[in-house]
Amino acid sequence: MNGSSIRSGRHRDAPWRSGAALLVSLLAWLVLAAPACSEPAALPTHGIAMHGEPALPPRFDHFPYANPDAPKGGRLKVGVQGTFDGLNSFNIKAGSAAQGIQGNVYQGLMQRSFDEPFTLYGLIAQSLETDDARSFVTFHLDPRAHFSDGVPITSADVLFSFDLLKTKGRPQQRSAFSLVKAVTTPDEHTIRYDLTGIGDRELPLILAIMPVLPKQHIDAEHFNESTLRPPVGSGPYKVAEVHAGERIILKRDPDYWGRDLPSQKGMYNFDEIDIDYFRDANSLFESFKAGLIDYRDETNPTRWTTGYDFPAFRDGRVVKEALPTGVPKGMEGFAFNLRRPLFQDIRGREALGIMFDFEWVNANFFSGLYTRTKSFFDDSELASTGRPASEAERALLAPFPGAVRSDIMEGTWRPPVSDGSGRDRRQAQNAMNLLALAGWHVSDGILRKDGEPFAFEIMVTNRDQERLALNYAGQLARIGIITTVRLVDEVQYQRRRQKFDFDMMIGTWAASASPGNEQRNRWTSASADQESSFNLTGARSPALDALIDDLLSAKTHDDFVTAVRAYDRVLLSGFYVVPLYHAQNQWSAHWTRIARPSKLPHYAAPLFNVTLDTWWKKDP
Repeated sequence: MNGSSIRSGRHRDAPWRSGAALLVSLLAWLVLAAPACSEPAALPTHGIAMHGEPALPPRFDHFPYANPDAPKGGRLKVGVQGTFDGLNSFNIKAGSAAQGIQGNVYQGLMQRSFDEPFTLYGLIAQSLETDDARSFVTFHLDPRAHFSDGVPITSADVLFSFDLLKTKGRPQQRSAFSLVKAVTTPDEHTIRYDLTGIGDRELPLILAIMPVLPKQHIDAEHFNESTLRPPVGSGPYKVAEVHAGERIILKRDPDYWGRDLPSQKGMYNFDEIDIDYFRDANSLFESFKAGLIDYRDETNPTRWTTGYDFPAFRDGRVVKEALPTGVPKGMEGFAFNLRRPLFQDIRGREALGIMFDFEWVNANFFSGLYTRTKSFFDDSELASTGRPASEAERALLAPFPGAVRSDIMEGTWRPPVSDGSGRDRRQAQNAMNLLALAGWHVSDGILRKDGEPFAFEIMVTNRDQERLALNYAGQLARIGIITTVRLVDEVQYQRRRQKFDFDMMIGTWAASASPGNEQRNRWTSASADQESSFNLTGARSPALDALIDDLLSAKTHDDFVTAVRAYDRVLLSGFYVVPLYHAQNQWSAHWTRIARPSKLPHYAAPLFNVTLDTWWKKDP
């Protein structure tokens, strides 16, 4: 009986046990089929930082370097040297586009805070979502946002802008946007970018600062052509007047929708901004002295030390300030165009670098006010010079043996130091020894290889560059190198630069505390032959390509610093540039009829943009 009961019990339990097993199997299958469910869902947030979390809380009132009580009104008069041939700065043909459009007329989804290395807060997009891997980013638009013509900004405008800039924008935009896997617009105020597997943690931020263009006002077919037609944007100003190549006037849009946003409080305080262009540096300075210009950044050390002895400065109506900046000092230098066979031998490039006599130039041209630049990220934790490579750096560099010289790997390399006489024989001999190794020898006073002279042209665009280049040409002549200095106007200069039609030119590689996607347009192999890229030197290096990927994929601050230092070492080892110099502070002067907040933006370079967004007019 007991046995019968047991057998009977087993028989009755079998269906239940079979169903339970099926349920367990089903649950296991669901877990395996949907691993994403194990991660918490992304929540909307008010900001995004490249590394870590935004410093400001969700309901912050204003940026630390802005004065929310700044008076509105009055007119700002600023001057810039050069000219412009259009108002469209987004296309490949834009050589010298007018300044003051981006930020004032066109704005992006989010606004950068320059008190943090790279952090963005709400503007057209009031919030965003992303995951820890940054495999996607979703922006939620502010329903209040509209263009200056009153038309609401929708996700269709954002998608239109993305597609247009991806196909017809500037090289850096096309390169970055091409990485996006897919874009969807679930509704009028939502746009989602699929970034699966890209490994570029900066890309959500790059998408967030993309200018949003009005679909209804853009001629997409002719977008790659220069135009002087005033653009329609969503920013605080409209273009009121355009005088081709000479002047542009911006006027406040009284219906600017975003004036009360935390990221906009205390900003854009002038009713009118008059931007005048000057062909000559002296005429620009004389206009400032006469009170026709309100503000200037000074770049001439001689003028800084002796040029401000005029009545308005002596009686206090003009103020000079040497202001500290917290960003790395970038690189400025004579750039070799490696597309020219003459400069392909690294020994020749290093030899020419030895012949730049910084000590003489600094003492005789610049009153000793400059410091020699020794890194692409000088005066910062990102610089490699002065510190040996860490084990983590060496691990990143291990796949590229020979990419970094031993003295640069150990942090002991420095640009050569002359005796300051302008005739340093040791300097010349060291250069000649390197050139001899590269097959160059002096014959009849001319440096030659296979009978051909070592001769090239330095292209410059202003008198200050010309003076420096002529001095350098004189130093090179000491070792038999024939150097011609050619001064060209701004438009020709930009066109030749875009087409890489030069032997050598002075290049500038500004640095930020968060170098990222812009490096692709400067130093990757893909950008070397991409017209209008900023790969001036034509550098092609697998090590540079890989390290740019490393710094973009770094999740932590320490990993990021490691990647940038290794990257700096490879750049220095390539001798792509003859390093020049930098000032420790930013030199500026202004008439006291305008004022600024006492708090400076720590990570801005320069500290103020051309239209002085945080300044205001006294008693407007």
